[in-house]
Amino acid sequence: MTDLSSPCLPLERIRARLDALMEKKDYPGAERLLDYWLEEAGRSGDKRGEMSLRGEKIGFLRKTGAKEQALREVDLALSLLEETGMDGTLTGGTLRINAATALNAFGENERALALFEKANADLLAGAAPPPALLGGLYNNMGLCCAALGRNTEALGCFDRAMEQMGKCENGALEQAVTCLNRADVLEKELGPEEAEPLLTPLLEEAGALLDRPGLPRDAYYAFVCEKCAPVFDYYGFFRTAQALRARAEAIHERA
Repeated sequence: MTDLSSPCLPLERIRARLDALMEKKDYPGAERLLDYWLEEAGRSGDKRGEMSLRGEKIGFLRKTGAKEQALREVDLALSLLEETGMDGTLTGGTLRINAATALNAFGENERALALFEKANADLLAGAAPPPALLGGLYNNMGLCCAALGRNTEALGCFDRAMEQMGKCENGALEQAVTCLNRADVLEKELGPEEAEPLLTPLLEEAGALLDRPGLPRDAYYAFVCEKCAPVFDYYGFFRTAQALRARAEAIHERA
């Protein structure tokens, strides 16, 4: 009988290789890697390993925009979560966050919010969940609430995200993203003119967080800069947007 309690696949090595391929934007290579090891998981009967890899594939498919495939992977991963007895654990909460983030990205917001809420319950029921994981949960949950027009709840989620990311090394990057998410929700809730006095401090705070000394100027920093630059453009912070794009370009040139 297969021991469902302990995966036998080299998950850390697989994830490291996947991260390297994604950093180079070698998406075909990343997909081949995931599919190879999913086959290995099937042959070996490693259900927990398969569950973890399907969680990784959900994230991959979200980034590449493959909606139908991603939705199938969500169903398979959640089925494995129950089969392996990992429901209500840190692992289960993490998987639900990945699944819910993909569902939110593809417009399945009601289902996504239910998964975010279950993930939150799973994580808080355990002992000392990692602040980075909680911060990511609350930020994405806030986006989901905003998509459903539940703006007050969204802002509350962003408050919790800021608090959790403040406990993390280099959490300033995620806090900057959360500031910009908050700005978007306030503009939609209040309208551009009424929200303007609240938006400028948020944009300035986000810029200061991205400028914080000591942040590693690595591929992830470049990704965040590229993600944030259009938002600064939208709100008229053109110099900040230009500076962020220049930093990202410099990092890519060094790679």
